[in-house]
Amino acid sequence: MKYFIVLAFSTICISTYAQEKWDLRRCVDYAMQNSISVKQADVQARIAALQTKLANAQAYPNLLFNTQIGVNSGRSIDPTSNLYTTQQIFFQSLGLQSGVTLFNFFSIKNNRLSARLDEEAYKTGVDRARNDIALNVAASYLQYLLSIEQANITKIQIQQTRSQLDNTRKLVDAGSMPELNAAQLEAQLAKDSSNYITAKGTADQNRISLMGLLNLDAAASFEAATPDVDKIPIEPLAELDPAFVYNLALTTQPLQKKDSLHIKAAEYAVKSARGAMYPTLSAFAALNSNYASTYSQFTGLQPTGKFDTVAIVPVGATNYYALTPGYNTITSKVPYFKQVSDINFSQAVGIQLNIPIANNRQLRNNYERAKLNVENLRLQLNQDNITLQQNIYTAYSNAVSALEKYNANIKAYKIQQYAFELSKKRYEIGVLSTIDYITTQNNLFSAEIDQVSAKYDYIFKMKVLEFYKGQGVKL
Repeated sequence: MKYFIVLAFSTICISTYAQEKWDLRRCVDYAMQNSISVKQADVQARIAALQTKLANAQAYPNLLFNTQIGVNSGRSIDPTSNLYTTQQIFFQSLGLQSGVTLFNFFSIKNNRLSARLDEEAYKTGVDRARNDIALNVAASYLQYLLSIEQANITKIQIQQTRSQLDNTRKLVDAGSMPELNAAQLEAQLAKDSSNYITAKGTADQNRISLMGLLNLDAAASFEAATPDVDKIPIEPLAELDPAFVYNLALTTQPLQKKDSLHIKAAEYAVKSARGAMYPTLSAFAALNSNYASTYSQFTGLQPTGKFDTVAIVPVGATNYYALTPGYNTITSKVPYFKQVSDINFSQAVGIQLNIPIANNRQLRNNYERAKLNVENLRLQLNQDNITLQQNIYTAYSNAVSALEKYNANIKAYKIQQYAFELSKKRYEIGVLSTIDYITTQNNLFSAEIDQVSAKYDYIFKMKVLEFYKGQGVKL
């Protein structure tokens, strides 16, 4: 029973979640967390962070342990006595080395600063990717809402045509109108139904496109929240002067921040490359030892009971022999740990000065390339600023045109609405033909569609300007 209750509760929660509507904030937040482009930018930032850690580690001492183990056969050199031997030797060498750079004309320091600024630049690149996806989601979201509203308008058009057809059919049955009027309205109803199918298909396509930006499964259920478009806050156009917005965008847009950080990082890279051309002073220390299976140590002498002649001393005509007792030398194999830790153990410590004199122009080439990289990044910043300015002025011009078009469409819709009301009354009393009535109705339908499209277009154009102002995307 407990398992059943938990399963039922989970099913209800999942069903409730699936039925939740997606507003713009939820769409943008979800896209920022799941967009592939944002994830790729985040990976680049993490790679830059690893490079920063590597640059910081260059200032710390290094530590290296090495060992070599093997067997020598035939004529070889005993590693413990440096004498030739023909015995088979089992040997092992051990070493522990450490070194640290003491001074290299701040090459390491400037490299660390360059890596840190590059890391900040790539982190800013993540913000840029998030801004781009937010703007794209907002555009797709508004397009989807527009297609939904257009489909709703088309559906209302069907209802109006069907209602008029019903009234006309009654008048035809009563003999007040000819059958042609009803046939013409039936043809218009079929056309309206076709328009609705097209509008509904467009809405489905826009929904799939929006889900693609959100990285959602196209087969999943998705329903967008429909806000009151008339209540969407829009700044006055007078407060979005392109020159003012451009000056703000230079300090708020992530791309400009990223370019500036890359330039500063490249300038430190130039200093680092220049420092690498000068002498480097470093300190080193080493511990070494080795072992050989043939290494033996003298332990004493053992008398043999025999005497060896060491000299002949002539005295007159008689030779006297100088004798000494014979001894055998006693040796014993030295244990492994005694060889390694005592007998063969050595230490070394010192300082080292490296002066680059001629290295096939590699260091000079790195220095000159670093300077050219700074120049290239400055040109890139200049190009991005020009593009930003063009985009802002274009967005402002588009917003002005969209506002004028929206106002004109409002006026056109009101006129068409008034004309339709007059045509409807004339049609109902029989002084207007069905064709003229349908034409007026279609004109009203087109004017309403144009008004809605112009309204959404104007809202998006204004949101683009607000985006460049640094306010983000909000409805």
